[in-house]
Amino acid sequence: MTEETTPNERTTWQAEEPPPPSNWQAQEPPPSGWATGFIMFAGVMMIMVGSFQAFAGLVGIFENEFYVTTPDYLLQFDATTWGWIHLVLGLVVVLAGFAVLNGRVWGRTVGVILAVLSACANFAFLPYSPFWSTLIIAVDVFVIWALTVHGRDITR
Repeated sequence: MTEETTPNERTTWQAEEPPPPSNWQAQEPPPSGWATGFIMFAGVMMIMVGSFQAFAGLVGIFENEFYVTTPDYLLQFDATTWGWIHLVLGLVVVLAGFAVLNGRVWGRTVGVILAVLSACANFAFLPYSPFWSTLIIAVDVFVIWALTVHGRDITR
């Protein structure tokens, strides 16, 4: 007694092939926790630094004598002008930080551009507030690194 099988039937001992994936592109590995953490940290730092920078701008606007001016410096603005520069730049950095946390590509792009502008503005602000400007420049460099190296990982 033999059992006949048709070519389309499989016996229980034959392994079934898995169905092919719907897209034949190579699957990217999931992002590491470190990469996602760096981006989250960069977004939070953008929000914090932008808030601090906006606050420093308000101080420069309302209390013109708060910052010490230095003679013979290349960029000689009064404290009110620096206040407006820091206020506007700080508020835009805060908005870009929220966009980074939401995984928006434009937020990462704007974040890198604003971090570069923030570092340049704080470099020019060094004579008025050396410690604060150096700290903000260091944070800006970290934000630029995190957004350019691991920026895509937060969207996956």
